[in-house]
Amino acid sequence: MQYKFLFPTYRNRYCFIRDALQQYVEEQGKFERGLNLGTGEGDYDAMVAAHCQTLIGCDINADDLAFAQAFNSEVENLSYQEEDALALSFPDNYFDLIISSEVIEHVGKPAQMIAEIGRVLKPGGLALMTYPSLEFPFTYDPINRMLSWFSDRHISQGAFAFGHEYLISPPAFKEWVAKEDLVLERQRNLSGYIVGLLEMYWTGWVQQIFKENAVNVSKQEKKRLALRPSKKEPKLTVVTDSILSLDFSLFKNSRRAIGQGIVLRKPITG
Repeated sequence: MQYKFLFPTYRNRYCFIRDALQQYVEEQGKFERGLNLGTGEGDYDAMVAAHCQTLIGCDINADDLAFAQAFNSEVENLSYQEEDALALSFPDNYFDLIISSEVIEHVGKPAQMIAEIGRVLKPGGLALMTYPSLEFPFTYDPINRMLSWFSDRHISQGAFAFGHEYLISPPAFKEWVAKEDLVLERQRNLSGYIVGLLEMYWTGWVQQIFKENAVNVSKQEKKRLALRPSKKEPKLTVVTDSILSLDFSLFKNSRRAIGQGIVLRKPITG
C-alpha cells in the first residue's frame, strides 16, 4: 500500500507535481528528457515517466536507488544513477524537465543546487519543485515557531523533523532563482493551518521510527521495522484529498504554509 498518500503533506506535494505535469503536457506535449533530482524511493517516477520520453531518477543514496529500481522495474523509459545534487554529471542544457520534491532542504548549499538546476536545464525547460517553508503555520510546530521569536535555535521535531537542519525562506529562494536568471512561473502554498494541526509532531516521530531512510542521507543504519511503499492507493486517500481541498480553500492566500510548490522556467535567450 502507498501509505504516504494518507499523509496530507505528502499527498499535497505529489498532487501538485502530478497536476502541473498534466497541464504542461496538455499544452506542449510530452517532455523529451526528464530528471527526478532526489528521487528517493522512486514514488513519483512512474507518474513522471508517463509524461516523458525518457526519465532519469537520481539520488545520493544508493540503497534508495536500488529500491526505486526494483519498485519501478516495469517502467521501460526510466533509468537510475547515483548523483550529487550540488555537482551533477550531466552536460549543460540537457533536460527539458526537472522534478525535485523535498530535496533542497537536505543538500547543505541550496543556492548551489539551484545553480546546478539552471545549468542542466534546457532553455525553455521547466523545473517543478517543492520545499518545506520557513514560514510554517503555528499549528504545525508551535514550539519552533515560539523559539523563532527569540533566537535562531530550534528543536529537531515538527517542521525540523525529517532530517531538516534548515528550512527554505521563500524570499531567499526567489533570490537564488533570480541569480540564475530562472523565471518563477508559479508558486503555490502547500498545506496550511488545518493540515498543520492534523500533522503536528506525530508524522516526524512516525518517520523517524519506521521509514527506512528517515533523515534522507547517503548512509544510514538499517532498521528492523522499516516501511517501504507499494503502488496500491489506499481507499482512505479520498479522505486525505477532502482535507486538502478544505485546507486550500481557506488558506491558499495565507503568508504561512508548511511548504511551497514551485514551477521554474529557463528563459530562451537570443
